[in-house]
Amino acid sequence: MKTRPTITLVRGDITEQHADVLVNAANSSLLGGGGVDGAIHRRGGPEILAACRGLRASRYGKGLPTGQAVATTAGRLNAEYVVHTVGPVWSPTEDRSALLASCYRQSLRVASELGVRSVAFPAISTGIYGWPLDDGARIAVSTVRETALPPVTEVRFVLFDEEAYACFNEALTA
Repeated sequence: MKTRPTITLVRGDITEQHADVLVNAANSSLLGGGGVDGAIHRRGGPEILAACRGLRASRYGKGLPTGQAVATTAGRLNAEYVVHTVGPVWSPTEDRSALLASCYRQSLRVASELGVRSVAFPAISTGIYGWPLDDGARIAVSTVRETALPPVTEVRFVLFDEEAYACFNEALTA
């Protein structure tokens, strides 16, 4: 039987976290943007952008597809790696929840392949991409609970504000 990771919640800024992997809610270009993506690129420094440019020049010429994940250096962040994943834009007419779940699952797969133990996630797609916070929290928590990929033993959701923390706490205790 595989051991499930311990899940914790933290209110704060993901760029200030100490973890083996910080997950970036990236846009498909991998070249930085707003929200979490911009913050990770700014705080992590030019090494992250250089690594992302390298990925664009090689495997991801058209950008990283939604629901996929890829690792780079963490630059100046307090982590070994940044795992970039592209969340779906929420749609009221099309169910894209499998793509959102894939972001968490693929990020954990990459972390496991890197051999790390701790992963810090933001609330993927719940910002500018418009995913309803309560549903995003439910998908995030249930996907992480269902995904056991050693050696990952700790998953931390780093939530920017009290509303996000409350939604994730509700999903975690449900």
